[in-house]
Amino acid sequence: MLIGIDDTDSNEGMCTTYLAALLADELKAFGTVSDFPYLVRLNPSIPYKTRGNAALGIEISLFDESLESKKELISFATNKIEEYADLSCEKTNPGAVFIFDEAYVSLRRPLNDFFKKAVTDVVEIEEAAAFLKSAESDFSNSVFHISMKNGRGLIGALAVCGAVLNPDWDATYEYLAYRLPKNWGSNGGPKRFVETESLILADKTTAPETWDTIDYDKKSKPFPVCVPGGNDPVLFGIRGDSSDAVLKAAKCVVSEEIERSRVFKTNQGTDAHLILAESFSDMLPLHSYLSKGTVSSKSETIEGGHDIFQIQDDYGNFLKCAAFEPTGDFRHIIRELIPGDEIRVCGSFKNETLNLEKIKILKLAEEFESVNPNCPICGKKTESAGVGQGFRCKKCKTKTESKAEVLIPRKISVGWYEVSPSARRHLSKPLIRYSKDELIS
Repeated sequence: MLIGIDDTDSNEGMCTTYLAALLADELKAFGTVSDFPYLVRLNPSIPYKTRGNAALGIEISLFDESLESKKELISFATNKIEEYADLSCEKTNPGAVFIFDEAYVSLRRPLNDFFKKAVTDVVEIEEAAAFLKSAESDFSNSVFHISMKNGRGLIGALAVCGAVLNPDWDATYEYLAYRLPKNWGSNGGPKRFVETESLILADKTTAPETWDTIDYDKKSKPFPVCVPGGNDPVLFGIRGDSSDAVLKAAKCVVSEEIERSRVFKTNQGTDAHLILAESFSDMLPLHSYLSKGTVSSKSETIEGGHDIFQIQDDYGNFLKCAAFEPTGDFRHIIRELIPGDEIRVCGSFKNETLNLEKIKILKLAEEFESVNPNCPICGKKTESAGVGQGFRCKKCKTKTESKAEVLIPRKISVGWYEVSPSARRHLSKPLIRYSKDELIS
């Protein structure tokens, strides 16, 4: 069987991953729990999300497959959700789905479609409710759900079930360590202690198999990206390509006492949210895209340090692109783009603007400047002979009628560029994960 859970956290505290880690430990009384719970990030542009828009899934082989045992498990999980969910938050609307027996196989394909849509598209509560109504009718005593408040969490709960049932996708891993409950920020606990030097060691020991542990782009000192700043239970998280890599990195970390930890299987760092858009006119709000175009205007830095520029596709459509201040040194690359540069862009589309996650410069335009010509004899720079009188060399007495056009060296080159690690979205694929073929394609 499997359990899908979503939307128990809030902006003020709690974390659905903690509830999943807790359940993965305590549900061992009911059966054998899979090694890695699933942590699936959904569409990052959805406005209803609390923080990271993650849904959690747990797979179990039951000791007792009777209906009574199943209902006991559902009751146990429901009580835990009620105990730990931050129901005081307006955005927190928990949902959980339980799938047993024959439904486990029969719903594989439709749930996979639901999973893919929840990562790339907009899914409404009514769609999740209709899916469950049909499934519970077709598979009586094999599909159950619980919801609280408006039940928006049912969307993620169904989506993560689709991920668990269809594991044929680019999977990464995250090790998450949790604080002692007495130290949670919402309980007035102390500031997190995670030694930055130990995180640097963890990064140097395991990179490129792990990533986004430290942001070295910060001007003052290395910034620990993997340590959150809010009131939630997470102490730190290490992301990587394998469970071995994240566990190896975690062993390097010096921190305050850890209550529990868990390695999750996840779709983070995969670009699963990106949709290929041939034309900018195909772009819809609250979706994320991969597209290409030609720069049509130089970047303008607006109030707040954000950089805005425009590109044009092959169909004559224009698209405004933005590199926001938190993206760090990435903005310096954007400021070097000039009209005529051909680029590939990745980002989320909102307010008629593509918020950039990374770009690839495909071709650089040539830029020239007019300068006083060199003397054809001695090679030295000539001087103006007066208004409308051309240029002359004092030494050789040579004369040239007009200025020379000289190619300006570009400060950027063809290739991929990405935002700083501290500004990266959970789903955005870091360049460190790209294969050689992906980097040159």
